[in-house]
This record gives sequence, C-alpha cells and structure tokens, in this order.
Amino acid sequence: MELIFPIEFLVSGTPVSFQSARPSSKSQWKQKVRAASDGSLPENHFACEGKLAVTLFYFPVGPVQGDVDNIVKLVLDTLNQHIYMDDSQIERVVIQKFEPQRVFSFTQPSPVLAAALSAQKPILYVRLSDDPFEELA
Repeated sequence: MELIFPIEFLVSGTPVSFQSARPSSKSQWKQKVRAASDGSLPENHFACEGKLAVTLFYFPVGPVQGDVDNIVKLVLDTLNQHIYMDDSQIERVVIQKFEPQRVFSFTQPSPVLAAALSAQKPILYVRLSDDPFEELA
C-alpha cells in the first residue's frame, strides 16, 4: 500500500540525542518514534522512494539544555526503511523548539499540530511531506 502525504504524528517524551552515551536510551527513543509513526501509517505499506521534507517541532516542559539539532538523527534513522527507503531522500529538514516562555501562535495548525499544542509536554511533532518545496513559494 502506498503512503499518502503529509504524514503527521506525535511522540511523547523528551527526545534523546544521537550523542547520548546510553545506548539503551537511544534504543528506547527509537522504539517510541517507531510506535508513534505506526499509528499514522496504513498496514503493509511500502516505504516511499521519492524526495521528502521533514518538520520536527519540539515542545519541552521548560528551557532546553542541549542543541536542538541533536534531535534529528535518531528520528530520521528510525523512519529509514520504514517511511522512506533511504535518508538520502530527505531534501529538507526543519526543526524548531518552542519553549514555554517563548509563546508562538500558529494561525492554522493541522489537527495533529493542534493536538501537540494542547498536549502534556514534552512532546515532539513530526511531519513528513512529499513536497520539499511546499513552504518556500
């Protein structure tokens, strides 16, 4: 079964950095990402072979200590050979943190993003699009 884009899902909890010294933490985080993604995909789907864009919005409980870019690698590795065949298909990655003291209002959030905004924090919003240029026009 072919995938229909965009694909959006939420992962509860604090993202684990690829640079984490604890392999068990990285493995547990990848399992959470995989389980969360499974809920937004049809059974027996085929991994996409086209070009993609990935958006990651992290909503922490408070100020973030680590670098926001460290969130990307484990998420992309988890989705490799699951949603897409190879991470070389990713042409664009947008990642942003939205700390509680830095309020931002989304004008027309998707239902999944709206759920992230009202959910208990920390939570990671993940969106994959088959149009890497969709927001650049």
